[in-house]
Amino acid sequence: MLPLVWDGFIELAERQMFARRRAGDGWHETGLVFTTKSGRPIEPRNLARVFERICVNAGLRHIRLHDLRHTTASLLKRLGVPPSDAKEILGHARIAVTLEIYTHGDNESHRDGLGKVAGELFGESES
Repeated sequence: MLPLVWDGFIELAERQMFARRRAGDGWHETGLVFTTKSGRPIEPRNLARVFERICVNAGLRHIRLHDLRHTTASLLKRLGVPPSDAKEILGHARIAVTLEIYTHGDNESHRDGLGKVAGELFGESES
C-alpha cells in the first residue's frame, strides 16, 4: 500500500476511535471505513453536498463527485496502468465497464496514436 494511502487510513482510524469514544452508547458499529460521527454509513447525498462545499470553498469549478471516477480511470489509462488493474482499482466487475464507460481519450493520446500510425505507414518519427 502506498505511504500516502496508509497514512490517510491511520489518520482516519484515529479520528474514528475518538468519534467512537465521544458517541459512547450512541455508536453504531458497522465495520465500515468511512462513517458518520456515530458510525453509521454516510448517505450519498450528504457526501455529495460536502464535496460540493469543498469545491466551492477551494474555488474549483463545479463537478459531480462521480466525475472523479471518470477522471481516475482516464488518468490510470494515460499513466499506462493495465486495464485489468484499473478495473480492480475502480471496483468494476467487468473490464468492459472500465474501458467503455469510464476511460476517456484525450487529444494528446490521439496525437500519439496517430503519430505511431504515421510512423508505421510512412517511416516517420512518432513526434
